[in-house]
Amino acid sequence: MLKFLPSIDRYIFRLVIVPMLSVFAIAASLLVLDKMLRLFDFVAIEGGPVGVVFKMLIALVPEYASLAIPLGLLLGVLLAFRKLATSSELDVFRAVGLGYGRLLRVPFAITAVLMIVNVALVFFIQPVSRYYYEQMEYELRSGALGASIKVGEFTTLADRMALRIDGSEDDGRRLQGIFARVANDKNQVLSISAKEGAFLATSDNPDTIILRLTNGTIVQETGSQTPRVLTFTRHDLPIDLPTVDQFRARGDAEREYILPELLRIGWNSSLPEGQRDASQASFNFRLVEVVMMALMPLLAVALGVPPKRSTSALGVFLSIVMVVAYHKVNQYGEDVAALGRVDPILALWGPFFLFAALIIWMYWRVAHVPGGQAIGALEIWFEKMTKRIGRLFRRRSVKIDLAAAE
Repeated sequence: MLKFLPSIDRYIFRLVIVPMLSVFAIAASLLVLDKMLRLFDFVAIEGGPVGVVFKMLIALVPEYASLAIPLGLLLGVLLAFRKLATSSELDVFRAVGLGYGRLLRVPFAITAVLMIVNVALVFFIQPVSRYYYEQMEYELRSGALGASIKVGEFTTLADRMALRIDGSEDDGRRLQGIFARVANDKNQVLSISAKEGAFLATSDNPDTIILRLTNGTIVQETGSQTPRVLTFTRHDLPIDLPTVDQFRARGDAEREYILPELLRIGWNSSLPEGQRDASQASFNFRLVEVVMMALMPLLAVALGVPPKRSTSALGVFLSIVMVVAYHKVNQYGEDVAALGRVDPILALWGPFFLFAALIIWMYWRVAHVPGGQAIGALEIWFEKMTKRIGRLFRRRSVKIDLAAAE
């Protein structure tokens, strides 16, 4: 497909796509790894299987992707134009009549594709995947995912059995050092100890599992009479699984609604005003986050082109700060609008138009004002601070060297 594009477009595409994909992969990986550590701790505390951690992480990928895509797009275009500017290629392109509008043709085409992807993520895929994440978390807390018996601790099962296990092998399939105290239907208490054991499923009753014990002893307490002691080589002990309530239906929170549901609820006059405000706030929050992506190439050019004879990376740092800060402002606006304190249009589209006006002004300064810089004052201040810090470190190193020589 790229061979049908002009050579300049193919060149800019390669400059943009490599850092964009790299930033996207790094940002998504950092978010996933941070969550993975917390999920491993959570699953370990709840005693659930390790495999559920990866299922929960997969359910969170759409949410993290919707955050990483705009950041990857911004830094991809920014680093591409920064490379063109620092290598003087940008001056050559402009000298032959290729302005910023022509050079941004491919970045805007990439932006259009990513906006479609992000619309599918935030309006359709992310709400459903978030619901599945909440469902797995609920099932893990309730034990529906097969919570394990903690080694070295007494665990109460079905309010009639206390079970303790000294150790396990083969990922919990073989148990060692088992002690159980069971109250049967005849008001008798059985104290059972066994050398080994294993949990087995039953085909006729899925709500009951079998704890198969080997090489053990049963002490049957019968009130005032002398306890009966039995030894066995194999004994099957049925265990009733706890009853788990069914997880709630999707839609407990507005972020679990897909686009048609948001539109149906947000503008339904028969529903409570609070529910309508929350749905409208969620709809406008998602929409404004997607629309802002259309301005990312302009912001990238405004911050990616450093002053002449400068290699300052201040624009890279500032771009990340601006995007993250704008996202946090939108989150605050959504929360305030959901409470009904501010109209969703004002709370979310007000900051959008202010931020859009700032981006357009910054781009205009770089693209159409001779020698113009959007952050020229900050670049001068940053350069002075860098030189001052450099002189300070050089003085300290000289003092250290002199002290060592003495």
